[in-house]
Amino acid sequence: MGTLYDQSLREIIKLSSSKSPTPGGGSISAIAAVLGLAMTAMVCNLTIGKDKYKDVESLVTGYLATAEGLTEKLMELTENDIKIFNKLMSAYRRPRVAEEEKEARENAVQEALKGATEIPMEMARVCLQALQVTCRLSGIGNKAAISDAGVAAVMIEAALNGALLNVDINTPIIKDRNYTDRILAEKENMLKEAGKLKSQALAVVRERIGG
Repeated sequence: MGTLYDQSLREIIKLSSSKSPTPGGGSISAIAAVLGLAMTAMVCNLTIGKDKYKDVESLVTGYLATAEGLTEKLMELTENDIKIFNKLMSAYRRPRVAEEEKEARENAVQEALKGATEIPMEMARVCLQALQVTCRLSGIGNKAAISDAGVAAVMIEAALNGALLNVDINTPIIKDRNYTDRILAEKENMLKEAGKLKSQALAVVRERIGG
């Protein structure tokens, strides 16, 4: 059986808009980030091999390799997001008549909730790395395609925000407060850093478009 990425875009849209709970917000956020990274990679590919950008070719080649690696991570996380949601639903469906069953069910739910929090957190971490690369690329990539670096920055930052909404919906029902405090602190830091990187990239893109 293939992955979500083996389906056509039309099929993904149809599935996402159906009653099926997956793919949900986490997976769609990851797909948005993958599309954003595709724009980053495209700017890289339109820069590499151009005489005008020979001085930055080695840097841009490195950015391309990074973008491709981050894309692979996001594609894997998309599938993991679907799997962990199914695991969480299975945990909620466990019997809870006897006290032992109630305890086993609660433990399973709490474990799955942490998994359903870790995956979007990892998506956001990958998105942050993607924004860092895109921000650096925006100043040296092929000027003729530099608006696409801006598109990449906007889409990846939006994807990061979307992924972290899945953290927000899970943390209130996770009982391990030490865990949630740590996660929420990291989440806030990522949101701030992502916003700065997007703004920096767009400022450079707009300056180069107008220059």
